[in-house]
Amino acid sequence: MDPTDQSPEEVYSVWALPPEPVRDRLRRAMEALRAAHGFPAFEPHATVVGAIRLRRAQAIEMLRAAAAGVRPYTVRVAGVARGDFFYQCVYLLLEPTPEVVEASDHCCGHFGYERSTPYMPHVSLLYGDLTDEEKEEARKKVEELDKDICGLQFEVSELALYRTDTEDKSLESWELVEVYHLEKK
Repeated sequence: MDPTDQSPEEVYSVWALPPEPVRDRLRRAMEALRAAHGFPAFEPHATVVGAIRLRRAQAIEMLRAAAAGVRPYTVRVAGVARGDFFYQCVYLLLEPTPEVVEASDHCCGHFGYERSTPYMPHVSLLYGDLTDEEKEEARKKVEELDKDICGLQFEVSELALYRTDTEDKSLESWELVEVYHLEKK
């Protein structure tokens, strides 16, 4: 840690990034949902470490230390689901395999992040405040748009540090800080 770092504490998260071809595929579904329901755009990702307050240099150092101990890992989409709050409106539920959970647990340990609920790996497709009917309509639309989305499997080989002020629901202040490429053993 740099004791001279006087940068303000801000909110950061660590995201697992799908490979580019998968990101493009997910973006198409996300764009269709935004066209129907509005709400802000964001990069397709699975949160590995949730929102935590840190200074920037400290967050970057923690990402590098955590990611150095993670190898590329495979995730599989279990289904399309809808949630109960803004940041989990409509999402792809990922299978919580040991390697998916271990990657998150490992990184959370480095960040000193303690979850308030058990880890539920997922890739959000739409952030928003919708009625249950609208969420169900959006969930079905994803399955119609991409019939093979359930069972989709891909390798995560990049972890990204994002500045994610969860109070900013416009997402305008959200910023990519650093991407770490995971190395095979």
